[in-house]
Amino acid sequence: MKSKLVVLTGAGMSAESGLSTFRDSNGLWNNYKVEDVASIEGWYRNPDLVQDFYNKRRAELKNHKPNQGHFLLQELEKNFEVTIITQNVDNFHERAGSSNIIHLHGELTKIRSVQDENLIYETSEDILMGDLAEDGAQLRPHIVWFGESVPLMETAIKITQEAHIFLIIGTSLQVYPAASLIEYAPKNCKIIVIDPKPIDQLWNKEIIYINKGASEGLEYFKQNYL
Repeated sequence: MKSKLVVLTGAGMSAESGLSTFRDSNGLWNNYKVEDVASIEGWYRNPDLVQDFYNKRRAELKNHKPNQGHFLLQELEKNFEVTIITQNVDNFHERAGSSNIIHLHGELTKIRSVQDENLIYETSEDILMGDLAEDGAQLRPHIVWFGESVPLMETAIKITQEAHIFLIIGTSLQVYPAASLIEYAPKNCKIIVIDPKPIDQLWNKEIIYINKGASEGLEYFKQNYL
C-alpha cells in the first residue's frame, strides 16, 4: 500500500512557468488593489473591472505551460498516493497529468452563476457583464475571493489529517485558511517545506526545510525521500 503524500502548492509552484504572481516585488498586486479585484466587495463595486482582470489572467494562462516541478509531482504518483491541494487558480497541475487536485481558491478556466455556485462552466474565453448562466444569472469567475468562504477547506483538512508526508511548495503560508492546514498534519507525519525563501512562522512541529525552487526542490525530494 502506497504512503499518502499530501502536497500544498502556492504561487511559487507556478512561478517557473512565467505566470505573474501576486506577492512578489513585480507581482500583480502592484498594478491592482487586492480589495478591488479579489474581494466580494470589489465585485459588487466594480464588476467590469473584476471581469477584465480575470479575462487578462485567463488570456495570459494560454501562453504558459506547466514547468518541470508540475511534471515531477505527477511522477510521484508512481511511488505515493498523491493528493495536491493548491492555492493556485491555474490549471498547470491538470495539464501535467496529476490525478487528484483540490483547488482551494477556485479555477481560472471556470466560471459560474452568481446565483448558484454549483452551476459551473469551463471556459477559455473572455466573460463580460451581460453574459448569463442557464439560470439567467450573471456569470462570474469561479474564484474564491476574500470575504467568501472556502468550500473545499473541510475536504482539504480531512485529507491532510490522513497524510504520511505533508509537502508544502512555494507558499508563504500567509493566506488563511489554507495556511492552517499544516496544523492538521498528524503527529507522525513528516512535514517538508520546499521554498527558496525562509518562512517566518513558528509552528509547534518538526519541519524539514529544502531551500530551493519548486523544480529543484522536488528533484532533491525524489533523491532523498523515495
